[in-house]
Formats: sequence, C-alpha cells, structure tokens
Amino acid sequence: MSDRVKGFPAFGKGVRRAGSWWGKAWLQALEDTSLDQAPLRQGRKYAHAGLVGTITVSPGRLAATVYDVEDTYQTSVHLTPLTDDEWRRFLTQIAAKAGHLAALLDREMPRELVDAADDAGVPLLPGIGDLDPECTCPGWELPCKHAAALCHQASWLLDADPWVLLLLRGRDQDEVVAGARPTTGVLATAAYAEPVRDLPDDPPPGELGPLPEFEPAPGLDVDVLRLLVADAAAKARDVLATGHWPAPDDRRDHIRMAATHPALRDRLDAEPRAVRAWQQGGATALDVLEHPWTPTKTDTARARAAWDSGELPEPTVWRNRWTVHDRQLRYGPDGRWYPYRTTDGDWWPTGTPHRDPAAALTDTD
Repeated sequence: MSDRVKGFPAFGKGVRRAGSWWGKAWLQALEDTSLDQAPLRQGRKYAHAGLVGTITVSPGRLAATVYDVEDTYQTSVHLTPLTDDEWRRFLTQIAAKAGHLAALLDREMPRELVDAADDAGVPLLPGIGDLDPECTCPGWELPCKHAAALCHQASWLLDADPWVLLLLRGRDQDEVVAGARPTTGVLATAAYAEPVRDLPDDPPPGELGPLPEFEPAPGLDVDVLRLLVADAAAKARDVLATGHWPAPDDRRDHIRMAATHPALRDRLDAEPRAVRAWQQGGATALDVLEHPWTPTKTDTARARAAWDSGELPEPTVWRNRWTVHDRQLRYGPDGRWYPYRTTDGDWWPTGTPHRDPAAALTDTD
C-alpha cells in the first residue's frame, strides 16, 4: 500500500551543504523568493546547529518543530503537488528512457529527466515563489529564519533521496515505479538482446524542378508581408516551445504587432497606452495596465517588506497599485514592480519593471 506521509529523523549538529545539483536548485528557489538575506543566513545557522526536529514529508508539505532560544515553533513549507494530468505526462517521460527510472532508484535525479519534464509542461523543481512558508513565530519575513532552517535541512534530505521531491509533488516511490513501467511493448532486456539490424538504404533525392516565378500583386506591400511572415514564424516557435496553441485574440495581436513592428503601427487600430505597456513588459505588462488585482496576504507582505527596505515614501495603496503623488508602481503577478507616471489624468507605463521598488520608482522620473 502507498505511504504518502514519511518522517525523517532530526539531523544532528554539524555543518552540511547541498551537494547535488537538485538540492542546490531547491536552495536557489528559496533564495530567489526571499526579499531579505538576513533570515536566510540565520536559518542556515539554525540548520547547522541541529535546531530542526523530525521532518515530516507529505504531498505538498514539509513540516517540523524548530527550536529557538525563546520558544519552539511549528513550521511548514508548502509546494503545489502535480495534477493527475501532469503526473501522467511526467511518468511518460520516465518510461521513455529506461535509464531515468534506474537513476532514480540509485537516488540520482537526471538533469535530462527534469528538462524533459519542463518541456512537457511539468514543473518538477520549485521556482521563484513556489516555496510557500508558514510558521507560528511572530516574524513577518517570508521566509522567516525557522522556515529557512527547515528548507536548508530539506536540501540535505533531497541530496540523499530525490524521491522526497517526488513525494512533495504528490506520489511516493512505489506509485512512481508502478506508473512508469510500460504495460505493453517489449521489455528492455529483450530489446537489448536483439542483434543490431541494418538500416535500409536512403531513398534517392527527388527532383525539385524549376522554382516558380511570380510578381507581387498590385498594391501588395512586400515589406509588410515580410514582417507578417516573421511574426508567424515567431508564434510557431512559441507553440513548439510550449505545446499550447494560443486562443485567438485579434486585439492582443494588434497590440503586440504594433509594439514589435513600428512599420505596422499606423496601420493597426491599437490604443497607444496598450502599445506602451507591451513594450514595457509584454503580455504581463498589458494585464498590469488593464486589470487591477488583489495580491494574497503572502504577496502583500512580500511587497511591503520590499517597499520598507527601500526607505521609500509612504504610498497610497489600492489593490496592487502603490501611488506616491504623480508616480505609481503596480505590483505584478510575476513579483515585479511596473512604473507609471500620470499624464493628462491618465497613468502611462514608463521605464522597466524591477523586483526592487526603489529602482522601479526611479524609472518613473
């Protein structure tokens, strides 16, 4: 029977560092998410001091008691489990190459497998903002020093056993092994036992014949046609890279093309502020312009910490929009600040989005 909750004994006192590339990637996600390095340094000291108790791992959650000089705190770190469809695609990638499962059983995480999972749209390793900490301590940092200590020791667990990462993503070793084994086809041992067969001869090259000659139709702007062909090629590359065909949206296409190809700007009915937003940061910047949103408590705390650390003037805050006189920063869903300036009563995108609000506010000048 599957066991989706596992406990790992507390590490003793001692200095350790993540040695595997996937353990280091875990810590990199932690560092990229944090807005303050001080709790990370303190958390590393707590981890080395052995102040983290037994670690419990279950789908989507790491949990442990962390000991401090003042008290003990219940600390957890959350990571979104894969959906059933994502697991199906990931198991297909494991089954595609016998060495993948063999490496996992040897407690190794092949880079090739993680890259193949990414290509299939399956996020195996955490990225920026994927590690969501919680702690009963009064600290407001994200993560606090106790969650940072837990994450550091989790990287040691991952070093020794990459199945911990798969359990966090939703399934234990037995489930993964059972799901990755093909139910039809030829066993790998039998296939490798077959003698090598000769490939058939290449077919003869075909005759292309003369290329057609043609003249551009009257009124056809060849330069514009070149731009349209280049744009279609770029969209085709995106489809191949993501595996997703974008929903048709004539308005966004007009905005994107007007922002990307100045020669087409006068021919397209695209609102100038929308074009400016696309030039500022693509589709995300356009959404920031047109759709105010209410950040979660975690996002709000992270934004407030970044704002206060820059010693910026107190803003007027409405949802994701932080206004200081005639300047405004809009906090995007990607964690960046998008600078704006008011002109004739309208807010216009200006400058480059930054993760540092102080730098973004300077870009509104």
